[in-house]
Amino acid sequence: MQKAIYTTVGIDELLSHVQALKGVGARFVQMHAERCVDDGSYRLVYTFIDVRAAQEHIAQDGSYAIENLVVEGIDQYQEIPSISSYYPAVFPFENETHDLFGLAITDMQIDFKGFFYQVSTAEPMSVITPEVKAAREKAMKVRAAAEAKARKAAAEKAVAAAAAAGEGAAGAGDAASAAAAQPAAAAGSDAQHDEAAAKAALKAAEMEAKLAAMDPEKAAKVRAALAAKAARDKQKKEA
Repeated sequence: MQKAIYTTVGIDELLSHVQALKGVGARFVQMHAERCVDDGSYRLVYTFIDVRAAQEHIAQDGSYAIENLVVEGIDQYQEIPSISSYYPAVFPFENETHDLFGLAITDMQIDFKGFFYQVSTAEPMSVITPEVKAAREKAMKVRAAAEAKARKAAAEKAVAAAAAAGEGAAGAGDAASAAAAQPAAAAGSDAQHDEAAAKAALKAAEMEAKLAAMDPEKAAKVRAALAAKAARDKQKKEA
């Protein structure tokens, strides 16, 4: 039984992960590019297999794993380092990605300079259909509405917190000045806390809006990455 493992990495981390796979003897299988409908960014998937490990697992239980490195959120003009210094066999895939999607892959060992394919339309996979354009615009409207709703809720909460802080300061003014200073400081602290909470709620709502507009599979991976980051941050604070 075959299973696929997906690891999302940043562009600046790509070569180090590829080097690690090369170090354990993994073989390059394929690479492909995708264009995201919701925001027009690009996604690259590099597939590898550790043949020795696969043979051992097949002998044990009949299963083996395909490993995939995923680079997401790529801008069309963002430079992407070639992995051909580690895996020369990637050259047709990287040239294809350059010619069809217009992505800037640097330092290719074998570079056809945009002539790997003879195409009637330059960078044809970067051209979107009316249906894709409509779907993207719809997703953007949904995301904008969710963000506006989150901002409104956060603003209302901040106003309420400010009003509560003002009432606390006014009540403290009726008491002796020495006694008033302490409650006022507490009210200010509460207001700061509420403002920070409002900002955190807005940020969470904006992220949720972005996730709602994403492809479900992509959104699940992003959620998993965020959960892992939160767990690491928690461990650092507790250490």
